[in-house]
Amino acid sequence: MNDSRSAREFHDGQGEQDCLVEVTGLKKWFPVQKGFIANLLSRGHVDYVKAVDNVSFTIKRGEVLGLAGESGSGKSTIGRLVLRLLDVTEGQVKIDGVDLGTLKREDLRKARSKMQVVFQDPLASLNPRMTVGQAIEHPAQIHMPDTTPEERKQLVLELLEAVGMAPPEFFYDKYPHQVSGGQRQRIVLARALITRPELIVADEPIASADVSVQALLLELMIKLKNEFDLTYLFITHDLATTKYICDRIAIMYLGKIVEIGALDEVFNSPLHPYTRSLLAAVPVPDPRHRRTEPLPQGEIPNPINPPAGCHFHPRCPIAVEGVCDVEDPDMESSVASKEHLAACHLRTGKYQHLDPKRT
Repeated sequence: MNDSRSAREFHDGQGEQDCLVEVTGLKKWFPVQKGFIANLLSRGHVDYVKAVDNVSFTIKRGEVLGLAGESGSGKSTIGRLVLRLLDVTEGQVKIDGVDLGTLKREDLRKARSKMQVVFQDPLASLNPRMTVGQAIEHPAQIHMPDTTPEERKQLVLELLEAVGMAPPEFFYDKYPHQVSGGQRQRIVLARALITRPELIVADEPIASADVSVQALLLELMIKLKNEFDLTYLFITHDLATTKYICDRIAIMYLGKIVEIGALDEVFNSPLHPYTRSLLAAVPVPDPRHRRTEPLPQGEIPNPINPPAGCHFHPRCPIAVEGVCDVEDPDMESSVASKEHLAACHLRTGKYQHLDPKRT
């Protein structure tokens, strides 16, 4: 399948393949805005926030890939780049074999019916002047112009019932402020589903919900995935939630993916010291449990001027001077699995013999 395939072919879903999303060498650098005096002193030099720096991954059709890491690691930026809500600085994003960067405005609009987004704050992503029914129907008015108002209303009612908003007629004419936070998140899910997408980018979809509601929303997302044959890019900072929905997980740190693999492999045999620290920080309901991995010291570095070598080395408990602070590690597979990759000199690289905790 070549990249010049038309948006109509994309929209019709022709040319089925196993890999739905293919991201290669993705970069997004934001120029730093400076004042007049700072511009004079810098003599035209431009600094960049390296939000995403050379990221590559794939998502198979029907798979849930979790993207996890600290705030500021670049997770949400990747989600927006995958949907081309932001233009890439460098690299390529293909959806179903189509390079989104090559699509013109009209073709991109047609293609977007097959990819939707669920934002973290449902209240902020819903128009307060639109009723629930209008908000869900709005994407159908754009992407399904051949349908009648009656057909679209019936579809909205069916989707409201599918996401657990019953009776749907009760919620149809309500406004976002008249329903609860958990209900608003269900409404956003229904809105994302109305165009029958293949890919949904879920950016912290349960973070704003109460803990008692989070499990229900995760169960709903799994149910909808099976019912509508969806593929998810699930963005989160909470590793505990990934084990309930994700098939694979990618760990991000300072704009880079430092580890990626099947969920069970990453949880049971984490390779990167950052992944081990994140997993050790997940609360365990056992008062006798004691932390075995040291937490990273300090805070995430400035993305304008990231550390040389491995970006994690200033906070890494096993970093080796002259190695980790000099060379940028490549993503390499573990001995146990070729699908389990990590970027660590001491765990997967050529300096494994220097690892003080080699396992």
